[in-house]
Amino acid sequence: MYNDSTFFNKLTQIRRHIHQHPELSKQEYQTTAFIRNFLEERNIRILESNLETGLIAEIGEKEGKIIGLRADIDALPITEKTQLSYKSINEGVMHACGHDLHTTSLLGAAELLKQHEKELPGKVRLIFQPAEEIFQGAQLVIDTVDFNGWSALVGFHNAPDLPLGAIGFRETKQMASVDRFYGIIHGVGTHAAHPEQGNDPIVTGSQIVANLQAIVSRHIPASEQAVVSITHTTAGNTWNVIPDEFHFEGTVRTFDNKVREKVLYLLEKIVHNTADSFVQKADLEWITGPGPLNNDLNLFKRLSSTFAKNKSNIVPMSSNLGGEDFAFYQDHVPTFFASIGTGKNFPLHHPEFLVDDAGLVYTVNYYLDAVKELLFNG
Repeated sequence: MYNDSTFFNKLTQIRRHIHQHPELSKQEYQTTAFIRNFLEERNIRILESNLETGLIAEIGEKEGKIIGLRADIDALPITEKTQLSYKSINEGVMHACGHDLHTTSLLGAAELLKQHEKELPGKVRLIFQPAEEIFQGAQLVIDTVDFNGWSALVGFHNAPDLPLGAIGFRETKQMASVDRFYGIIHGVGTHAAHPEQGNDPIVTGSQIVANLQAIVSRHIPASEQAVVSITHTTAGNTWNVIPDEFHFEGTVRTFDNKVREKVLYLLEKIVHNTADSFVQKADLEWITGPGPLNNDLNLFKRLSSTFAKNKSNIVPMSSNLGGEDFAFYQDHVPTFFASIGTGKNFPLHHPEFLVDDAGLVYTVNYYLDAVKELLFNG
C-alpha cells in the first residue's frame, strides 16, 4: 500500500480546498478549472469532450487495454453546519456526500499513475463526472465518450457507516434503481367556508398519498425490496381558501425491473383513478433514473480477490435502496463499484457530514490496486 505521509498531507489540503468551494450539479465551473489546472501542471492529457463541466483525462503511452476510473465532483444544496476551519464559503451549498473526497482521490491516483506512465501497458482514463446528485452526469459522459475498447470502469463511494478503510461490495443489487414522479391534482378552488362550491384537491391528494402506501405492502412480494415514498406536497397559500391544485412528488426504489414496471403501473392507476373518483383530473410525470447497481461478474471475481490478497478489510454488504448514477455506465462498459469506509458518524446528506482525511490512503490505493489488477494482469 502506498502511504507516503508528505503526499497524503498534500492531498488533504487539496481535499479541504475542494470542500471549502462546493458547487451544485451542472455548475461545477471552478471545480473543473481546479481539476484541469492540477492535471495540466502534471502534464496529464485532457481529452476533448462536449462536457460543459467535468472533464476526461488520459494517462498512458502504449496501445492496449483501457481502464477507466470515475469520480463525481458536484455538491448538494445544503447549508453546512460543521465547525470546520475549511467549511463551505458558498452559502447553501455543501459537500455533504463526500464528492470532495472522491475527486481528491482520483487526483491523487492520477499523479501517482503519471509518475509510472512509461510502465503502463495500456491507458488509464480518468472521468471527473459532474451532476451525479441529480442523476444526469453519467448520461452526459456517455453522450460524449465512445466506450468501445474499454475493458472496465471502476468507481466508489465513501461510506460513513463503515470502519475507516473497509471496502464493501456486492455482485448484484448493490444499490437500487431510482425513479422520480411528480403529480398535480386539478380541483376547483373556493372559500374555505363553502367547500361545496368548489372541488377540494387537498382531500383528493391526501387520499392518493394514503392509497399509494398499499403498493408495496399489498402488491409487491415480501421477498422483494421496494419503496414508494412521497417526499413533498404543496397546496394553497393561506388558511381560508381552498386551492385549485395539489402538488406532490416522490421516489420509487426497486431492484428488479419487473417490480419496477409493476410499481409504475399501479402508481399511475391509483393516482388517476383516485382523482377520477373525486371528479378531478390528475397529471403525472414519471422521471426514469438509473437502474439497479450491479457489478460485472468477471470484475467482481478479480477485484474481490485482489483486495483480499492485499489484506484489505472487506465487509459484507446488504442491498442499499439508495441510488447511484454510476449504474448508467453498465450498459456501455463492464463496471465495478464499491463502498469505502470513512469512519465518521453523520450520514450522507447531513449538514454536519464529515469525512476522515485518513481515508485518502485507502481510496487512492483502491484506484491503484484496480489499475494494477486490470491493466497488468491478463
